[in-house]
Amino acid sequence: MLAELLPSGVKSVETFGDIPDCPLFAEEEAVIGRAVAARRREFATVRWCARAALARLGYPPVPVLPGERGAPTWPAGVVGSITHCPGYRAAAVALAGRSGLVALGVDAEPSTRLPAGVLETVALGDELASVAALRRADPSVPWDRVLFCAKESVYKAWYPLTRRWLDFHDVSVRIDVSMRTVSAGSGGRAGERRHGRFRARVPAGYQARPGTRHGPISFLSGRWLMDRGLVVTAVAVPER
Repeated sequence: MLAELLPSGVKSVETFGDIPDCPLFAEEEAVIGRAVAARRREFATVRWCARAALARLGYPPVPVLPGERGAPTWPAGVVGSITHCPGYRAAAVALAGRSGLVALGVDAEPSTRLPAGVLETVALGDELASVAALRRADPSVPWDRVLFCAKESVYKAWYPLTRRWLDFHDVSVRIDVSMRTVSAGSGGRAGERRHGRFRARVPAGYQARPGTRHGPISFLSGRWLMDRGLVVTAVAVPER
């Protein structure tokens, strides 16, 4: 799923269940050692995805530790992002120079509507109106969840790029009208999927971190996909 949303230079690995007995580095054990079993499996599996994706770039296995504000720490010259939700773990990485990308952000959520009251805490007024209009046009899509997932992936690209906090109300997302296709689905069952694009307006004038070939940032663009009971979003920020 994730590979469909990303440029060709990005390597991604995903799994729809936990990988048993994933080995962890000692540094990772120190982070997760006291967690409950379910959290440990999630943590280990998403790092298995990250190392498998890095291997596709030619990197040996390395620790993938949470850094500032939880953003994963990648080898020098690599940009990447990880995500996990019930029934899904994934990682995406790219070589910053060769891929022409300066940041990646990916997120996944279950394709159900947000709990009551959550949309109002994360959406701006124009986004509330847009979600309502999209629901009227196609009520089969949890548009509030698509919006939430899009904002999460925007933040995951934004923070490593700028080292600045971005609140839900600091970013305004416009979701395009979805496209509909028929897929085999999981287990060979026929089903419908939706996919499209989104554009996020972020606080104007912020510069990328020193050493990054990117000018002032005002907008970030991404893609979204709904399939297999999931909503997945991705933002790939090119050099400019």
